[in-house]
Amino acid sequence: MKLRSLRIENQPALMIIPMIDIIFFLLVFFMMSTLYMVEQHTIPINLPQAATAQQEMDKNINITVMQDGKVIFDQEEIPLSLLQKRIGVELVKQPENIFIVRADKQAEYGQVVAVLDELKLSGARRVAVATDQKGR
Repeated sequence: MKLRSLRIENQPALMIIPMIDIIFFLLVFFMMSTLYMVEQHTIPINLPQAATAQQEMDKNINITVMQDGKVIFDQEEIPLSLLQKRIGVELVKQPENIFIVRADKQAEYGQVVAVLDELKLSGARRVAVATDQKGR
């Protein structure tokens, strides 16, 4: 009789805390690894180069000036006359948005200045100009 009672008392306990730690570690690992696999689907343009180019990490809205003069506001082609209204709508939603002007290096200079002027007239305070780093 004593042998049976000893066998029942000495059964191994299931340690669930280390298992939960491992599961959370794997979850964080897969979340971080998928962030590096995301491709940015942007409009392909040929940006000018600058030695001091750096990447902004905040919420930003791209305004692209194509080589032929078309203006694209966050993947949507719009006429220059409606750009100020569209920027105003975005500023009402989130006043701290960063507007990034991405202009092809073959784009007409006057068109780029017109886009920058529309940004200023609409009240945008955070404006950046996109470039590539030299040597790329």
